[in-house]
Amino acid sequence: MVAMATKDEIGRAGEQLAAQWLAREGMEVLDRNWRCRFGEIDLVARDGEDLVVVEVKTRRTLTFGHPAEAVTTAKLTRLRRLAAHWVADHEVHAAGLRVDVLAIWCPAGAPVRVQHLRGVG
Repeated sequence: MVAMATKDEIGRAGEQLAAQWLAREGMEVLDRNWRCRFGEIDLVARDGEDLVVVEVKTRRTLTFGHPAEAVTTAKLTRLRRLAAHWVADHEVHAAGLRVDVLAIWCPAGAPVRVQHLRGVG
């Protein structure tokens, strides 16, 4: 991660790390930063026969809590709605759909930590 980076730079770096993480886990990233008038999906991936909408939260410190704590019930509801719009816009068929959270913590002077929460919503 970049020291003294802006919030946007930290977010982009986190999403890049998340995409690499998912690929190492055997998932295929289908889309990144997909937007429609209702919002944005950070990553859309395929995990076997399932479609996965991934919310990426990256933090430099835990001052405001663990990154995953920023994913509220309202955010999960919005992600499920966005997933339906994504599916309607793409020719992708899947057996199932789930929402995952990739929480990335980049503490100064320490290794980056990644927590992959599967099926949170």
